[in-house]
Amino acid sequence: MQVPGTPRKKAAVAGPTATRTREPDPRVDQFLDIITTSLEDDKAEDIVVIDLTGRASFADRMVIATGLADRQIAAMAAHIDRKLGEAGLKRIRTEGAGGSDWVLLDAGDIVVHLFKAEARALYGLERMWGADLDVPPDAPATPVE
Repeated sequence: MQVPGTPRKKAAVAGPTATRTREPDPRVDQFLDIITTSLEDDKAEDIVVIDLTGRASFADRMVIATGLADRQIAAMAAHIDRKLGEAGLKRIRTEGAGGSDWVLLDAGDIVVHLFKAEARALYGLERMWGADLDVPPDAPATPVE
């Protein structure tokens, strides 16, 4: 017996299909080492690496660092881009490198956020993605009636 409806409607009724988990790049740790070393060489402050494996679909690691001035942040981003390119990672996208308080580098499995101190405090990515959020609360949540 044939079920009525278009293929699109049938797919909507069937619900989401199982998604395949992507295989992480085996060079993630090598690229992470290049990024953190480059940031240390460029005198970045408060370098934090957050493991997002199993918590986010967009990346496996997040690196957050602070720079003192727009030029320093732009230079840190350029150095990371160049060094990762030399290591074989060519697909790096950069946002905000034209002189802003926040530069984002998307290196596939690693996302790098370079902030001025004020912007870093304002956005609070460590609070949003930090490991302490994975700890269950002491008291169970009460439902709203």
